[in-house]
Amino acid sequence: MPRCVVWACRGKNLDPKVGNLSLSVDLIRSFAIVLVIMLHAAIEPVTVADQMSPEGVTLWWTTNIYDSLARPAVPLFVMLSGALLLQPAKFGESLRVFFKKRLNRIALPFLFWGLAYFAWRIFVYGEALTANFVLQGVLTGPYVHFWFFYLLVGLYLLTPVLRVLVANINRDTFRFLMVLWFLGTAVVPLLGLFSEYSLNSNVFVVTGWLGYFLLGAYSLKVRVRHAVLYALAGLGLAWTIIGTYIVVGTIGERVNQFFYDASSFSMVAASAALFLLLSAVPPNLLEERFPRGNRVLHFISQNTIPIYLFHLMVLEALQKGFFGFQISLSTLNPILEVPLITATTLLICLAVIYPLKKIPIVKKLLG
Repeated sequence: MPRCVVWACRGKNLDPKVGNLSLSVDLIRSFAIVLVIMLHAAIEPVTVADQMSPEGVTLWWTTNIYDSLARPAVPLFVMLSGALLLQPAKFGESLRVFFKKRLNRIALPFLFWGLAYFAWRIFVYGEALTANFVLQGVLTGPYVHFWFFYLLVGLYLLTPVLRVLVANINRDTFRFLMVLWFLGTAVVPLLGLFSEYSLNSNVFVVTGWLGYFLLGAYSLKVRVRHAVLYALAGLGLAWTIIGTYIVVGTIGERVNQFFYDASSFSMVAASAALFLLLSAVPPNLLEERFPRGNRVLHFISQNTIPIYLFHLMVLEALQKGFFGFQISLSTLNPILEVPLITATTLLICLAVIYPLKKIPIVKKLLG
């Protein structure tokens, strides 16, 4: 047996739900989708006349903290996808079977929700229905959060090739690849942040989301003490908060997204640590100790696609008062507003999705 398969599987209990991995998929997915909603709740555009007023300062710091805490959301999703799709056990899956599964999972929901958001933009925001409007929406996504689907397509196209890599790479080489990705993605950009000097980016060709995808597969092969992981997660999130304040105060708002970005060293550290911590929770532990909570997690996990695609409509409807009441940063204390609208949005999404998923045709459309 190849060495890679041995070290990939060593120490893992077989779980029929996720192949040769014992992984809390429901916990990770549910945690990540809540963070997605909280992220979009925290970045609501609000005009503050005097940003240096006590109200303006409170708003900036509160949204900065919530925004920073929520940023691991997409990295968690990408790492989980890598952990599930790049298993050596799936090495023998044919291209036809693989792409058919992926197409069946995302094609109809993308089409259905894409049309829904085209309509949302036209009827809610008054955008004109033109050929350019439709073409641009198809090419880049009909709404801001559809970018993730285009990322998934790119990762899916590379998955058959990456499976060969993961199935045959040895541990030391895999670690070396991850170090290269971290240097090129997270460390090198720091050189040009506070100075005029920067390294030519062509030195590191493996950067961006591809590294997170591979990191998901690699993370399940390593063991790190929980104390170290908690420290990494805490320091990474703290530096994202403080680092954003520093760059805004010294360089200006034009770089306020630097540490929020998934490629920043602080976010890589926090996201990887959170993934490992969540991965360490045995699935059977949740099922045995919290059976009802586990059922809720399972339902949320099984519906992350429709929740992800639907939540911005619900969130914006709450912010605009379409339900007869308004939950917005402009009307409530931001410390309370962000978690309140996050929970309300999730509950409304679940309340709408649950009965609709009972209808077979609608179930396929929703995702």
